Amino acid sequence: MTIIKQQDFIDSISDALQFIACYHPKDFIQAMATAYELEQSAAAKDAIAQILVNSRMCAEDKRPICQDTGIVNVFIKVGMDVQWQTDQSLDDMVNEGVRRAYLHPENVLRASIVSDPLGSRTNTKDNTPAIIHTEIVLGDKVEIDIAAKGGGSENKAQFVTLNPSDSLVDWVLNTIPKMGAGWCPPGQIGIGVGGTAEKAMLMAKQSLMEPIDIQQLITRGAQTSAEKLRIELYEKINQLGIGAQGLGGLTTVLDVKIKDYPCHAASLPVAMIPNCAATRHTHFTLDGSGPAQFDPPSLSDWPDITLQAAANTRHVDLNTVTQADIEQWQPGDTLLLSGNLLTGRDAAHKKIADLFANGEALPAGLDFHGRFVYYVGPVDPVKNEIVGPAGPTTATRMDKFTDMMLEKTGLLGMIGKAERGTMAIDSIKKHRSVSLIAVGGSAYLISKAIKASRIVAFEELGMEAVREFTVENMPVTVAVDSRGQSVHTSGPKEWKQKIANIPFNVTSH
Repeated sequence: MTIIKQQDFIDSISDALQFIACYHPKDFIQAMATAYELEQSAAAKDAIAQILVNSRMCAEDKRPICQDTGIVNVFIKVGMDVQWQTDQSLDDMVNEGVRRAYLHPENVLRASIVSDPLGSRTNTKDNTPAIIHTEIVLGDKVEIDIAAKGGGSENKAQFVTLNPSDSLVDWVLNTIPKMGAGWCPPGQIGIGVGGTAEKAMLMAKQSLMEPIDIQQLITRGAQTSAEKLRIELYEKINQLGIGAQGLGGLTTVLDVKIKDYPCHAASLPVAMIPNCAATRHTHFTLDGSGPAQFDPPSLSDWPDITLQAAANTRHVDLNTVTQADIEQWQPGDTLLLSGNLLTGRDAAHKKIADLFANGEALPAGLDFHGRFVYYVGPVDPVKNEIVGPAGPTTATRMDKFTDMMLEKTGLLGMIGKAERGTMAIDSIKKHRSVSLIAVGGSAYLISKAIKASRIVAFEELGMEAVREFTVENMPVTVAVDSRGQSVHTSGPKEWKQKIANIPFNVTSH
């Protein structure tokens, strides 16, 4: 009989989370490298390059790939012949491993979990509790799949109960464009079909733990209905032209995963969950011989890519930029920002809205007039860092605050990731403002452009406090210009047409 010791289990959970925070799986690196070589869209190719360079930097320095170090998802299969040597429950051991991983002093991970979700939404400070699924199976081992799932991709989870005669393909192709770019494509799409609502969602999540192998499947040829559907959806989703970061391009998904289960004759439950460009997961088995060991990919697994400024790159001084300057910018323009900007995301915007609603002024020293705000919640710094990984959060979530900020604070422009909704675009156009994007999945790379940081307001919000960053050559792209034109509309439209005119399918190779 196998004996699993408490310390071995906790250490394995903690070590796994530290490992996946810093290392992309080898299959993801290889798939992204292939996508980079194939990509013909300059904007998408640059975004993929930033993601790959960021990935290698994180592997070299053992720092988080993304500032959103995720909500922990754990799938545990416990053999019926396993004996535990512990005074804690299984869930308690998992959460202790999570706690130790996220509070690790040499590589602090961002705590993103809040308790009392309908009320105070208070940060738990250690990223607990995890989402835990346990299955009792035959055998004498414990098998664990573990992932850290970012909020941007989790927020795009979709579910529908189709009629048995409905087209699943049509639903997916209609739904993917509506998901926007907040899930940071290119990544994987996980689909669960059958069972019940909760079973379909669970299968969709589990499928994302599987390795990227769509090209091997295409080469071998589909043998089941699910495999045929995988290939069809992979090709048709990429033909939508959404591309990396939603900028328009050849690769939107690296793979499509499908798991199915018997269901009621009257229904067809379908769940769909994306994995972002910071895909983080691993698998390990405990057999009583000690904690799990994790071997990082070789640095030779990453392609040799040198980031180069695009021909139309503008150098922008944030300390002197004017309304007249930003009105010259076009959707898709690349900018290198230097100077001072403010940060702020959901909680800070809510606090500002509440102050205005109560007729109160902003805190002393907080002045947005003529400035840019960066939607970010950075990881805490370690050693001699100015700030930890500091990539953008989804700008769309701030849409409802945009008109207030532009109208009442004198804010000049915004920086985030993904598209802006109609409400925000209308306000940007009205105020002749601008919305810029940084690449989601390049958080550590971006942090190297931050030369100074100080908290300006709302220190109690932790990672959501308002800070002032001094940046040097921070790379961004114009997403919505002062006339309300969006690259997230024009880019995919352009590339969907270009792909339709390509005489061969470059996304299946």
